[in-house]
Amino acid sequence: MEQLINDFSPGLFAMQTIIMLVLIFLMVKFAWKPIMNSIEDREKGIKDALDAAENARKEMQNLQADNDKLLKEARAEREAMLKEAREIKEKMISDAKEQAQVEGDKMIKQAQAAIESEKKAAMADIKSQVATLSVDIAEKVIKEELANKDKQLKLVENMLGDIKLN
Repeated sequence: MEQLINDFSPGLFAMQTIIMLVLIFLMVKFAWKPIMNSIEDREKGIKDALDAAENARKEMQNLQADNDKLLKEARAEREAMLKEAREIKEKMISDAKEQAQVEGDKMIKQAQAAIESEKKAAMADIKSQVATLSVDIAEKVIKEELANKDKQLKLVENMLGDIKLN
């Protein structure tokens, strides 16, 4: 350190100070503004990139929310369609059952009417046969009764007796 103080020259110091001041002046005059402009441009570019990234993040959130909303709507619509299809199926089944019931009732009524008609026809036929048989039996009985004269007289007397009693 002592050597430094011994070698100190005030003229050299003044000259170096003047060169340093000129160099600083030239730097401020010609280099400082472009350096500061490029730093400011870089700062602005970084800020714009951060803003763009933030906007993209917000847009992604909006798109995600829209996608979720659309997905929920699609699910709700699907559920509504499935419910409607189930209702249509159940209605078709109930309509088919009802129609089958109506057709069954109609067929039963037709069968009952046919049975009743057959029953009436059979009853009429039986009555006719019974009447025919009764007439045949009566004819045979009367022939037998009327074949003998004594029996004829007795029958007439019995009939006359019955008429008087009534």
